[in-house]
Amino acid sequence: MERSDLNREHQKHRRAAKDRAVMQSNWVLTMKPCLIELHPSHVSLRGVAGVLLTIAVLGGWSGLPTATCSEPTRDLPNILWVITDDQRPDSLACFNRAVRGSDESDLGFVSSPNVDRLAAEGVLFSNAYCNSPGCAPSRGSMITGRYPFRNGIYGFEQTHNAVSTFRPVIPQVMKGQGYHTALFGKSGYYIFDWGPGLTWSDIGFWDFEVDAKNDLQRNGLTDWYRDKRRRQINGKMKVVGTEDRFYYPDGSVVSVLVDGDLDDEELAQRERIERELDILHTVSGAGHIVGGRSSQPPEKTLDGYTVDEFGRFLENVGRSYKTGYGETVDGPASDRPVFLNVGFHFPHTPVLPPQEYRDRFEGKNYRVPKFDLNELQRLPPQLKTLHAKNRFDDLSPSAKQQAIRDYYAFCAFGDAMVGVAVERFKGFCKKRSQEYLIVYVCGDHSWHLGEQGIESKFGPYDHSNHNAVIVVSSDKSQFPPGTVCDDFVEFVDFAPTFFEAAGCDTTKAEFEHLDGVSLQRTFSGDVVKRAYVLGEMNHVYGPRAYLRSRDFAFSMRTRFKNGKPGSGYRPNQNIRWALDAPKSDVELALFDLRVDPEERVNVAGDERYAALAEFLRKKLGEIVLGDRRLEVNWKQEDDYAISDFALGSDDKELSIPDTIVPEVSVPSRD
Repeated sequence: MERSDLNREHQKHRRAAKDRAVMQSNWVLTMKPCLIELHPSHVSLRGVAGVLLTIAVLGGWSGLPTATCSEPTRDLPNILWVITDDQRPDSLACFNRAVRGSDESDLGFVSSPNVDRLAAEGVLFSNAYCNSPGCAPSRGSMITGRYPFRNGIYGFEQTHNAVSTFRPVIPQVMKGQGYHTALFGKSGYYIFDWGPGLTWSDIGFWDFEVDAKNDLQRNGLTDWYRDKRRRQINGKMKVVGTEDRFYYPDGSVVSVLVDGDLDDEELAQRERIERELDILHTVSGAGHIVGGRSSQPPEKTLDGYTVDEFGRFLENVGRSYKTGYGETVDGPASDRPVFLNVGFHFPHTPVLPPQEYRDRFEGKNYRVPKFDLNELQRLPPQLKTLHAKNRFDDLSPSAKQQAIRDYYAFCAFGDAMVGVAVERFKGFCKKRSQEYLIVYVCGDHSWHLGEQGIESKFGPYDHSNHNAVIVVSSDKSQFPPGTVCDDFVEFVDFAPTFFEAAGCDTTKAEFEHLDGVSLQRTFSGDVVKRAYVLGEMNHVYGPRAYLRSRDFAFSMRTRFKNGKPGSGYRPNQNIRWALDAPKSDVELALFDLRVDPEERVNVAGDERYAALAEFLRKKLGEIVLGDRRLEVNWKQEDDYAISDFALGSDDKELSIPDTIVPEVSVPSRD
């Protein structure tokens, strides 16, 4: 079944998933630690040491980790977790003030009064990094608390919960701690129920869910929706292309065919809508909408409806109510704290800010990031492919201005939506005299607006991976107001942050599968500071991992061929390839951030940097390939392998010998 065909089965799957989730919650609370049966395909594990490693990696249990958590209590704080989509941190004036001393970004004007106020109430983590620069793998690392190379989610592949390495994810653990859990908007992680066989069926992680696509967009509660267009051909309904639907305040809907064979009438319709809404497409790649105006006012956009459903839920404590799409559901339980995730669409493509926000940015001129073909020629093939598929440099000067202006205007609109959600949540907590914790994640990853010549994400660069996180607590001693923390933090840190807020001791063995540390521990200095952040993705241009320190940014190809495990190669087949192959095959990229913070000159091929590049290749390669790397053939129920040839490599230290660090000098771009 294609994901676009979910609607017919969605409600049936949701009800069944909710029933299963209730049964699982009752079951897992009494689970005891258990041994894991090894499968013949787990060829990377060797003898007794391998068996012990598997038990350690898998945590030694298959249920919710409640043994080391406090008893569920009403005294636990209500928690709001806000995630935006493709948002650059420099769209926040508070971030710009913290890192460059000005409200403006390096490109120009931004507006974020609501998030700025939120930052003034707590701690801004200015060096937050995602662990994969794509929606699904990044959100997969968030919800599991594990790096992509530890959860086996490297791209947009369908994954499932039947594999032995699966561990309870954030909402499951929070539910086990007594929280009423709910999701509003985008989830984005590609973890589904095992059929048997791959499915698009919801697992039921949350007690309640308002899904952006299936509940809002498919019911017309949006300003835009992309779907397959079908026609009857020879007595059968067949897909003839992709259509964009634009929704208007009067209830009318205009559909335009964006690909396939357009007749004259369809072509005229598309051109009319594009003129009316000032639509700007990327020239290369998928032709994404990167500029234009929404056909709806703010409250009737997808994010506007998301906030509306969030508010409806909070207003109906202990009683049933009817959603905007006509379903009767239950509001928050009156005797339980809430754990709420709001997943906004903005500023993901299509970039269509409402007119009133475009008006605020009218006439603003922006500094377009520098890019030239010399820097492109220095890049390895994978990163040249990224550029070819997502080019920004082939837009006209006026189109570049519109793309940047509309992006920041869309972020300003989103800022208002975040403000509404936060105020409704705080009002809910105040009315019930309850403590609260708010975690705002500025982007599931970041976004390029011309840097490296692209308008996209997906790269190993700072503009693909650098984000900002704001944490606010009603207990001001935990996260003091108006504070900036510039320590490295990663998206795998959210899981332990929430678990500790729920009363769990994440230092216990039940949580040793987690790769992060709580943000509170980082802020208080209870843990050793990271010397680097890292991540990996297998999408767009193939498998690639990256490591970033304060001084250097390094990335490399990780696998000997493209494709996912089970499609062309076995899980962890030839796992040492990237460490042993000629460096030209591994496609190294290295940027000296001391003199090249914009990452424009790849010095991996510079002889002066040869020893440093090899050092970083060994460090990163041993972490992502040999320190408990998990690869799964997701087409099968339980086919995986874990590598163990470099255990302990991810020690968060980066002791580069002084003798291999070149003296600081401005690199040539010739």
